[in-house]
Amino acid sequence: MCEDKQQEVFARHFLQKRGFILDRNFRIQTCPKGAGEQFVREKYAEEVKGYRSGKNKRSGMLIIVIDADKKNVNERLRQLNDALLENSQELRQPNESIAIFTPKRNIETWIHYLQGETVDEETEYTKFKKQSDCKPYVEQLVNQCYQGLDENAPPSLQAACEELQRLLPLLNNL
Repeated sequence: MCEDKQQEVFARHFLQKRGFILDRNFRIQTCPKGAGEQFVREKYAEEVKGYRSGKNKRSGMLIIVIDADKKNVNERLRQLNDALLENSQELRQPNESIAIFTPKRNIETWIHYLQGETVDEETEYTKFKKQSDCKPYVEQLVNQCYQGLDENAPPSLQAACEELQRLLPLLNNL
């Protein structure tokens, strides 16, 4: 589940390059219009419930991409936890194949970093005219997540790579 088309293209390409087969059972929900962050937050509990009830028969995992915007990553994660609690659900468990990727400010921060720019997580970086223009940089990230990011990588991107490392052993058990 993603906020916008750029996140969708980024996530889809990353998963494909990582070796995931995105067949007809694969589904991405993207905010139709309006506040993407709010859309993801409001749908999160429903998606987790669906994952837990059928262990998401489509792919065996649930991936959420939500911008931190002006909040920090932990604040955004706390909001998602609150959404589960408000819906009488347990918090996300370490053994569940539910991954949350939270770019600080927005996904363009990561893309601009991957282009070789020095970035900070407070600046709002320009969007691409064509979302698919991010693909070469996503391919760099696939390699960097496993070899280790530079120490100047945005903290939210470092956290995303850690989240990926947490998720991979769980997927091997599917």
